[in-house]
Amino acid sequence: QLQASGGGLVQAGDSLRLGCEASGRTFGDYCMGWFRQAPGKERMFIAGINGSGGLKSYADSVKGRFTISRDNVKGTIYLQMNSLKPEDTADYYCAAARGLGIYRNVLDYSYWGQGTLVTVSS
Repeated sequence: QLQASGGGLVQAGDSLRLGCEASGRTFGDYCMGWFRQAPGKERMFIAGINGSGGLKSYADSVKGRFTISRDNVKGTIYLQMNSLKPEDTADYYCAAARGLGIYRNVLDYSYWGQGTLVTVSS
């Protein structure tokens, strides 16, 4: 089970940190990812991190502004979002995919948290 938190209303240029807590004892066996879905659009990959935390991948749209991290002791992942833009407005979802790599496809993820809404005003 995944529980996402940290969304809210911010202004352009602000920062926000999302968190996602996972239950279960095999957290380190899972690639974790963040996706987002804007109204009327498909759910998109934003960032992923492998089980050990040594590998990370980002969508071009957030590279250099967003940072994904994980704490395997706490069973939690984070998404630090800096220099937010109005086009970052969306529901943000965390997800887990069992495996050694980093997965960018929605279909690779078996477990999903509920969305947390991020709204960036101009």
